[in-house]
Amino acid sequence: MHHGPKVLVLDIETLPLEAFIWSPWNQDVPKNQIKKDWSVISWAAKWLDEKKVFQEDSRKQKDLRNDKKLLKGIWKLIDEADIIISQNGVSFDIKKLNARFEINGFKPPSSFKNIDTKLMASSIFGFTYNSLEYLSEKLNKKYKKLKHKKFPGFELWNECMKGNQKAWKEMAKYNIHDVLATEELYKTLIKWNPNAINFNVYSDLLQNKCICGNSDFYSRGFRYTASGKFNRYICKKCGKENRGQINLLSPEKKKALRIK
Repeated sequence: MHHGPKVLVLDIETLPLEAFIWSPWNQDVPKNQIKKDWSVISWAAKWLDEKKVFQEDSRKQKDLRNDKKLLKGIWKLIDEADIIISQNGVSFDIKKLNARFEINGFKPPSSFKNIDTKLMASSIFGFTYNSLEYLSEKLNKKYKKLKHKKFPGFELWNECMKGNQKAWKEMAKYNIHDVLATEELYKTLIKWNPNAINFNVYSDLLQNKCICGNSDFYSRGFRYTASGKFNRYICKKCGKENRGQINLLSPEKKKALRIK
């Protein structure tokens, strides 16, 4: 029996390209000026609401640009997932992973639905910034985006490329914390999303649950669509609006009411 979707929260870190350029400003870099292409050097992921965080990186890899072995673990997790949660993952993490999967000869993982906290924030709210740093600082209670303490900014990536193990440890910590911050941010924002994925369709259980995991609701009138009328319920825990499953204007429902 299925008790809900498998929801994976993930984040990746990549190496920068190395290229020959004539100026630091407004460059269109031809292929023959790229010295080394980018690659994935670290990933972290966790199943929603579970404690364990998975994390792997390339610190023991002789060639940091060869990420085939590193990608096996994250491909397997994505292949198991029904839903992926990420911060800017639609534009970055998922596309970057797909590119490296294809380059390294992986088959496409099983299909999944995307939830991007950055897109959610930009489509519903008017925050000053939609970055994880800003949003987690303003909204998260427990996990704020970490600062690079020992290796600020690009220095962290530079030291990792040099083989500095302290830098690699900070990279792993930074990557894991991004996943934890993204999960907490998702739980804060999702109650505002009127088009949130209905987790109940993934479950064989008869009892409906809110996306926050609560199953205690109170009734508040109806919700109308272009072709339907549905009971409206409000989660007592997070305040998220939930819609009933039965269209009260459907021919079958009308017929049943007439019989009564």
